[in-house]
Amino acid sequence: MANSSKHGLISLLFLCIFAHNMLHVMSQWPKGGSTRYYDFKVQMLKVNKLCQTREIVTINQMYPGPVVYAQEDDRIIVKLTNETPYNTTIHWHGVRQILTCWSDGPSYITQCPVQSGQTFTYEFTLVKQKGTLFWHAHFSWLRATVYGAIIIYPKKGVPYPFKSPYEEHTIILGEYWNWDLVQLEKNVTAGGGGAPVADAYTINGHPGPNYNCSTNDVFKIDVVPGKTYMLRIIGALLNMESFFTIANHKLTIVEADGEYTKPFTTDRVMLGPGHTLNVLVTANQKIGRYSMAMGPYMSAQNVAFQNITSIAYFQYIGATPNSVTLPAPLPKFNDNLAVKTVMDGLKSLEVSNVPKEIDTNLFFTIGLNVNKCGSKTPKKNCQGLNGGVMGASMNNNSFIRPNFSILGAYYEHINGGFTEDFPGSPLKFYDFVNGAPNSAPNDTGSVNGTRTKVIEYGSRVQIILQDTGTVTTENHPIHLHGYSFYVIGYGSGNYNPQTANFNLMDPPYMNTIGVPVGGWAAIRFVADNPGVWFMHCHLEIHLTWGLAVALVVKNGVGPMETLPHPPADMPRC
Repeated sequence: MANSSKHGLISLLFLCIFAHNMLHVMSQWPKGGSTRYYDFKVQMLKVNKLCQTREIVTINQMYPGPVVYAQEDDRIIVKLTNETPYNTTIHWHGVRQILTCWSDGPSYITQCPVQSGQTFTYEFTLVKQKGTLFWHAHFSWLRATVYGAIIIYPKKGVPYPFKSPYEEHTIILGEYWNWDLVQLEKNVTAGGGGAPVADAYTINGHPGPNYNCSTNDVFKIDVVPGKTYMLRIIGALLNMESFFTIANHKLTIVEADGEYTKPFTTDRVMLGPGHTLNVLVTANQKIGRYSMAMGPYMSAQNVAFQNITSIAYFQYIGATPNSVTLPAPLPKFNDNLAVKTVMDGLKSLEVSNVPKEIDTNLFFTIGLNVNKCGSKTPKKNCQGLNGGVMGASMNNNSFIRPNFSILGAYYEHINGGFTEDFPGSPLKFYDFVNGAPNSAPNDTGSVNGTRTKVIEYGSRVQIILQDTGTVTTENHPIHLHGYSFYVIGYGSGNYNPQTANFNLMDPPYMNTIGVPVGGWAAIRFVADNPGVWFMHCHLEIHLTWGLAVALVVKNGVGPMETLPHPPADMPRC
């Protein structure tokens, strides 16, 4: 009798705990979201571009890939089936992945790749998220062709905080190569040098009339005079940053990286890989055909790049097919002021919840390296500066991706594959911009390893990102998985806490920040999402060279602060 009473008490206690936990879950988890299902098949597609026919990797034989449509708080389920010979993963760029780190997608960070013939189902909820994001492959350089928009509408009955546009259009800026992208990355890595320039820039997959065999391979929007249009612009570029403008038309930015901004009007914008911007454009010019142009922003010294502009058409209804196309002037390729002017104009629409007190203060230098040649065939393998091997690093640590999932190893307490000793600041401070070593490869090397930085759950984190002049200064688009962050400040030269000017009132809330060339940026966020989160430069060549770190955010207390078990169909390496 006593034993059954004891069992009854335990059962009652368990029910109480379960009910309390469920109430806790229900109080925080969004209600009323729909579940949306998508079927993604990784498939080869034969395309004819730039006078050549070749096969590219795509989703559902679409280039760009299918749009994921949703509303705020919807649950998304995407079944990915790999029908190509290449390994693949999909990263949902800008999605905060609350308690769903297993579905974040970077290969060898949160999952093993989905191999040929395999299937994996991504599941996540768009908790309090709306706006324009995008998805892309996160294995090798496949994201050059494997990408598409994520469009998250406000909840039913909730209007935009600006007058609703007459129409919305998505503009995806990309780069195109007449190469097998996986093989291209292998060649670049083996050679130790830089990447070949893209064969073309593309707007929604179209190079436009400035390229060979591309007079009709051009994207066009037909517009009604007097109407206002919203363009959802996505930077899906691989190794370049890009300016975008429309001839004779103003662009009013109303959203950046999926967060509303105070309206800011400009002639042109710059998007690095990973950036998204929503802009309003009013068709208020004479009836005609106007160029939408994208062209290079290259802030590094002595780096080759594609300098042929990609053109699309913003064409008024009533314009004749032989109407003269009005050209769109782009800034000079190294116009840093044009970039700064737009960044200065970005402010959150509302007063922010930026952390005022800081628990975890980190300082990460970012930049390029040249390592000494250790090969017996230097002409073949050491094609970097002065016969060295190119690298890139944070705090002079070049990140080596392992051949297993770091998240899986961390979750299962498997030791030996990675370390938790990534330095929270540089080993020594000096004039990072002007006094950095740059006599490659003698004193420009970096340390290689799979190092992670562990952060306590709930920490209020500040990271200073400092560009360095090792090899060359450059604008680096740094992306953090699993979080958005407040960009509270940035400037030129070396970061100085005494003189740094911070905006703690209405800073933009972003997931990718272009750290200014020869300058710094300061970001803040609360580490309230457990898991392993990749932070890296979104220029793919720099990621290949090691400009990355994995941040491990520990579990908190209770089920709403603890990463759940991995899905049953998690791929194996």
